[in-house]
Amino acid sequence: MRVPNDTMRTLSDMHTLALATAGRILHFELGVAYEIFGNPPRGSESSWYDVSLCGPGPIQVGPFQLEPDHGLEHLVTADTVVVPAYVDVDDPLPMELVEAVRAAYEAGARIASLCTGAFVLGAAGLLDGRRATTHWAHADELSARYPLALVDPDVLYTDNGQVLTAAGKAAAVDLCLHLVNLDHGAAVANTVARRLVVPPHRDGGQAQFVTTPIQVSGDHQLARLLAWTQERLDQPLTVTDLARKANTSPRHLGRQFRAVTGQAPIQWLLTQRVRRAQELLESTDESVEAVAVATGLGTATTLRRQFKRIVGVPPDTYRRSFRTARI
Repeated sequence: MRVPNDTMRTLSDMHTLALATAGRILHFELGVAYEIFGNPPRGSESSWYDVSLCGPGPIQVGPFQLEPDHGLEHLVTADTVVVPAYVDVDDPLPMELVEAVRAAYEAGARIASLCTGAFVLGAAGLLDGRRATTHWAHADELSARYPLALVDPDVLYTDNGQVLTAAGKAAAVDLCLHLVNLDHGAAVANTVARRLVVPPHRDGGQAQFVTTPIQVSGDHQLARLLAWTQERLDQPLTVTDLARKANTSPRHLGRQFRAVTGQAPIQWLLTQRVRRAQELLESTDESVEAVAVATGLGTATTLRRQFKRIVGVPPDTYRRSFRTARI
């Protein structure tokens, strides 16, 4: 059963998820979508996504051909439709796919694109008047083809409610985890992220292109600092405290954080506090005041302000919507 765009979704409402394909598909984004939506965490098997691969015929994924489970007509019955990335944006778009995605949208499905899959959404008219993104290398072309779309080349993903778009590669992981978060809550999304050995959440507004990336392995100093910090979110940590723990200067720490996370240390810390607050609001009956203390935000006023800024709704509304949607 579908629900209005502004209502929290759970899998009692949203169950079927269709991967919409045709032609030549990039394997990474298709694999990411199936890995996340096709493999339930332990204990969630009965309420997880019912995933199907849909296409007009065999699809080319690198050197392999895959046979879809269903034809494109199946999209109109799906609750969520995910359009993976295409090999070459200069290839003619399969119009039967464009029309099937448009029909699914008109029937009420939530539509998400990964990387160059945004071109399908653009051709279907779903990006008109909406913020959208794709891989930064193709953002100018997306904007030129679909001038009514508000293309932002500097973000990881966009969420317009019924229509979502992701940038390339790792950003596809971020958007898929964002959907799991919307459907199942932060705790389950974090469980999936841990299985994938990726950060639990990167906000869609973070930069998608980092000029001087730093690879963070398990023994990297910053990786240890991130883990140490997440275990102490209830404490009144400052950027100076983090720099002291990392045995570096606040300025150098800021450069490292921006290179690795795309955020300044204080922004990253606030985001982690709010994500922890989401988990507590979902899983406990603690008051907003108690959650504020437990997440290091201090007061209910501060929690409400930061929560609404990052999540989009006040914590009381989030808890009420989440609990109602679970009934």
